[in-house]
This record gives sequence, structure tokens and C-alpha cells, in this order.
Amino acid sequence: MQTIISPSLLSANFIDLRKELEMINNSEADWLHMDVMDGVFVPNISFGFPIIKAVSEVCNKPLDVHLMIVHPEKYVRQVADSGAMLMNVHYEACTHLHRTIQEIHAAGMKAGVTLNPSTPVCVLEDIIHDLDVAMLMSVNPGFGGQKFIESILDKTKRLKNLIKSSGSNALIEVDGGVNKVTAPKLIDAGADILVSGNYVFKAEDSAKTIHQLKYNIHP
Repeated sequence: MQTIISPSLLSANFIDLRKELEMINNSEADWLHMDVMDGVFVPNISFGFPIIKAVSEVCNKPLDVHLMIVHPEKYVRQVADSGAMLMNVHYEACTHLHRTIQEIHAAGMKAGVTLNPSTPVCVLEDIIHDLDVAMLMSVNPGFGGQKFIESILDKTKRLKNLIKSSGSNALIEVDGGVNKVTAPKLIDAGADILVSGNYVFKAEDSAKTIHQLKYNIHP
């Protein structure tokens, strides 16, 4: 299986967003990652549903919507109506996680759950069968451009073992500090989906960088 690449829109040039989306459309990116931040669950505010909806009308890639907010279960219908393919919520933000996953599926989306760096993989044991994606944060959520946390490599391996031993079909997504150095390590550890923001959008040739990530080519 080829690695799924999901560039993070948070690092795009918002003054010229249409041009950035045209690059994504013409690239080998598989998904477009969209970080919704509320300034409460994480110490930053990004964008909301009007932006997701507007992007969905221009972007021809599936939208990978990552909610870094409190009470994400309140917004399942709005996320779906905004054009999302995948709704990803944080384990730490959901009191009734199983119910939220059911509601996401009922709304016609794939369901993902994200773990912060300090949250152990074992908390997913009783929900892993219901997930389409399990995502590991390899930086502390809230800001782009942070340094990759090396211990996430072992955590990715533990998550892969959990998925295999349970018979789940969940894919492993990793978000944070993904570049030409960390990407090959993550793929070797078992990651299926790589989220990359600054490394893609700040590159001299973003489409080429996406190609290199997808095919694990790192000259």
C-alpha cells in the first residue's frame, strides 16, 4: 500500500488560498488535512465550518477534518454538511467516544480518533474495531512547525500491533513534524497516512515534495 499523504492546510498561504488549493488538486496528495482549533482544547484558533465548506467547493481531494476542540460531538452534522470525508476527534475531548464514533458514521463520514503525545495507545483497545483511522500527534497540538517527538515511533509500532492483534482495519495517521527525515521512520514503524504542513507548503516545489513523501523518495 502506498502512503497516503494529507497536506495540512494550516500551513498554507491564506492570502492566496485558491492557488494553494489548485496546487493540491494537481498534486499527488490523497487527502487535505484541515485543523479546526477553538482556543480552548488547544492554545490557538484556526478556522471553522464556512472555510471548510468553501474549500470543499474548490478542492477535489477528500477532506480530512481534525477537530481540536472541546465537545466535538456537538458538531458532527456541521462537519458532514461542510463536505468532510473524515471527521477526526480527540480521545481527550470525548466523554462518550463510542457514541460519537457512531454518530460520525451515521452522518456518512469515516471516523477517526486522535491521541495526544502523552495519551497511551491502550485507551483505544475497546474502540479500535469501530475506527477507520487512529491518529497519533507527534507534536503537542495547537501550532505548526514544532519539532517531532521521537518516542512517537515506538508508539506507532505499538498502535500497529494493537490493530493487527485485534483484527481491526483502522489506518494509522501521524500528524506533526513530518519531513524527509521523519517520514521514512514513520513508514517503517507502520504509519499509513502522513500529515505534513510546513514541509509541504513552505517547500520550493510543494507538488514535488508531496510526490517524494508519497513514494518515500528523499534525496
